[in-house]
Amino acid sequence: MASSSSSGLTFKLHPLVIVNISDHYTRVKSQLNLPPSLTSTSSAATSNNNNNNSNGGENNQQKPPRVYGCVIGVQRGRTVEIFNSFELIYDPSTRSLDRSFLEKKQELYKKVFPHFYVLGWYSTGSDAQESDMHFHKALMDINESPLYVLLNPAINPAQKDLPVTIYESELHVIDGVPQLIFVRSSYTIETVEAERISVDHVAHLKPSGGSAATQLAAQLTGIHSAIKMLNSRIRVVHQYLVGMQKGDIPCESSLLRQVSSLLRRLPAIESEKFQDDLLMEYNDTLLITYLAMFTNCSSTMNELVDKFNTAYDRHSRRGGRTAFI
Repeated sequence: MASSSSSGLTFKLHPLVIVNISDHYTRVKSQLNLPPSLTSTSSAATSNNNNNNSNGGENNQQKPPRVYGCVIGVQRGRTVEIFNSFELIYDPSTRSLDRSFLEKKQELYKKVFPHFYVLGWYSTGSDAQESDMHFHKALMDINESPLYVLLNPAINPAQKDLPVTIYESELHVIDGVPQLIFVRSSYTIETVEAERISVDHVAHLKPSGGSAATQLAAQLTGIHSAIKMLNSRIRVVHQYLVGMQKGDIPCESSLLRQVSSLLRRLPAIESEKFQDDLLMEYNDTLLITYLAMFTNCSSTMNELVDKFNTAYDRHSRRGGRTAFI
């Protein structure tokens, strides 16, 4: 493997790709570390959740699993920007890739992101291996020069850089024989505002949970308390003015002048542009809230289906039948 690439391409990696790979690896690893009593009952559900693309036969408990997937994005000239990723089903022992699953995923992403293309693939491990070239060549019919994103899941407290490496493939002549080898490529992290907020929210998660589980939640709690206090004080002033208008409270000109001066200092925002911007922000907030609700409902439904499949599979084994889901 050569030290660095000579293609001259500029790679921009979005944090969503790193989060997706890390989540994929964490899920597969947690499924492989199930208690012995649950291993037999949840084997069907585990295999449906990409256990096939990470196991290595009977050595799952001896070595960390490897996960595989595709990275998608756009290429503008000499700049390659990696936006997202999705999982693949791959068996390293037989070197078999589920082509139908790949084509289905690619078709679905094309409908939502028509400008995104398959740029390459990803996996986990400390370094690129010779066996990775087989998977790399399998994707050359989709992209003639795919890139390889490798995430190292091992925790190294002394390492300050991200444990992510991007490889390109180059044709080199070794001992008189042309061979494809992996070469390292430099990259930069590219983020948008929504990604920065999400990454900050995930980075400050506390294992204990609670009402102030993140720094963002603590900041929003402080803003909510300040608005609540301001609202209570405005109510006191409003009740005082109403009582003064009804004659229940004697009129004090000095106090009225202070209230009038306070009201004049408030910004008068009545322009149409402000109303349009406010409604746009409000609608965007409602849309994000609805999307979060749909995501939670989908996650709950997936868990219910997995549990039902596991229970039905156990029942069908006793009765000598096969599951229909």
